[in-house]
Amino acid sequence: MPTKTYDQYCTIATALDLVGDRWTLLVLRELSMGDARFTDLKAGLPGVATNLLTERLRSLENAGLVEQHDLPAPAARTVYRLTRDGVRIRPVLRAIAQFGMPYLQAPVGAVRPRAAVFGGSAALFDPAGAVGADLRVRYLIDGEEHWIEVVDGRLRRADAGAEPDLTITGTAVGLFGLNRGARREDLVGQLQVDGSAAAWEIFCRCFPPSALTLENQLA
Repeated sequence: MPTKTYDQYCTIATALDLVGDRWTLLVLRELSMGDARFTDLKAGLPGVATNLLTERLRSLENAGLVEQHDLPAPAARTVYRLTRDGVRIRPVLRAIAQFGMPYLQAPVGAVRPRAAVFGGSAALFDPAGAVGADLRVRYLIDGEEHWIEVVDGRLRRADAGAEPDLTITGTAVGLFGLNRGARREDLVGQLQVDGSAAAWEIFCRCFPPSALTLENQLA
């Protein structure tokens, strides 16, 4: 049970009792991308204190949303992962990311490629538009490689075991521009998309840019 509570008989208040503390949703964001070691989480959350991250993980474990798992040899390491209940946060995180997309300001400092892929493109995943779709996307963003995959309309993290249908190469800032509704031709020098027209059409159905951002641009 949470140590702090809004003490309201309300579903939103109850959810915030569990995940409303600072850094908690960002920890869940990192774990929504897959299993992670403590050091991975620390690296993915610049600015979080080690003791605070430990406290947030312990709280999420006590709530039954996160668990520790020991990988077999030769990895032989402990990772954190979402439980079956914890996985239910993924659509919530996507909704929050979509809500926040139009409010992104010009970046100050470096933009993490991982955030552009998983907190940008993947956050825009539209299950309705993706019905029946199959697509493998390879991202080469600022020198980092990431993969996502849609299999029969379901989004999952992919590995590099097969050829991609699309390869998106460029900068994290350029990818966020695409996520926010910029046209490919306006991102020359920042982003390049290689693949068939059919694959690009599927991508646009599965990962449409923020509708609110587009409305703002057209207003």
